[in-house]
Amino acid sequence: MTLRPSKLLHHLFMIAFSLLMLYPVIWWLGASLKETAEMSLPTLWPSSPRWDNYSEGWRFSSDFTFGHFFVNTLLMEVANVAGGVLTAALVAFGFARLHFPLRGFWFSIMLLTLMLPGQVTIVPQYILYNKLGWVDSYVPLILPHFFGGGAFFIFLLVQFIRGLPRDLDDAAKIDGASVYGIFLRIILPLVKPALVTVAIFTFIWSWDDFFAQVLYLSSVEKFTVGLALRMFIDQFEIKWGQLLAMSLLSVIPSAVIFFFAQKHFVEGIATTGMKG
Repeated sequence: MTLRPSKLLHHLFMIAFSLLMLYPVIWWLGASLKETAEMSLPTLWPSSPRWDNYSEGWRFSSDFTFGHFFVNTLLMEVANVAGGVLTAALVAFGFARLHFPLRGFWFSIMLLTLMLPGQVTIVPQYILYNKLGWVDSYVPLILPHFFGGGAFFIFLLVQFIRGLPRDLDDAAKIDGASVYGIFLRIILPLVKPALVTVAIFTFIWSWDDFFAQVLYLSSVEKFTVGLALRMFIDQFEIKWGQLLAMSLLSVIPSAVIFFFAQKHFVEGIATTGMKG
C-alpha cells in the first residue's frame, strides 16, 4: 500500500510535531540523570546517566521517603475525587430534573461564582478554618470538594443531564422508582462519561493545587508531593538532578489516569449539552 504525497507529508508533519511536543519531556528525563555541574551544559542526554538520582531523591530525607508524600497525596485525592464527583452529580441532578422555588435564581448565583477569583475567598476561608482548628490538616483541602466540587463541574453535569430524555424518568416513576432511585439507577449510569471528566479534572487540579497545600499544611509528615518537591529548593545546595527526577515521577499518576480514562474524558467533553 502506497501513500499519496499529500498523505505522506501529513504523516511526516504529525511525526515532526509530535517530536517537538515531546522534546521538553525528553530534556526533562535527560536532565534528571545529570550531575548538578552538568545542568548548564547544552546536552540533551548525559554521557554517563546517573540513575542514582532517582533512588537518592526517593530517600532524600532521613525521616521520610518520597513514597510517604505520594501516599499522603493519593489518599487526599481519593477523598477529593469521591466527594467532588458525588456531590457535583447530586447538585446537578437537582438543578436539571427537580423543580423547587427560585431554581433559576440559585443556578444563576452558582454560575456567578465562576467569575469570582479564588484569591478573593482565601482570607475569609483561612480565618474560618483557623478558628475551627483545621489549619495544618487535610480538612481545608478536602472539605470544599464535598459541597458540589465547584460551579464548573456542576454546570458540566447539568448540561449533560438536560440532554437525557425525560421519558426515562417517567418510565422509572411508573415502575415505582423514587427520586433517589432515578438518580442512582437511571441518571448516574448514563452520565458516566461526564463523571469521568469531573473525576479527571478534580484529580489533576487538586494534585497541582500547590497554593492551598502550602497555605494549610505546615507539618512535614503531612506534606504532599508538591510541598516535598519544594523541600529540595529549601536545601543549602539544590540537587537539581534529584529534584527533576522526583518531579518527573510526580506527573506519572496524572498521566496514567488520563491515559486509561481518555476515551470517557473525550466523550464527556464532546457530548456535554449536545444530546437529546
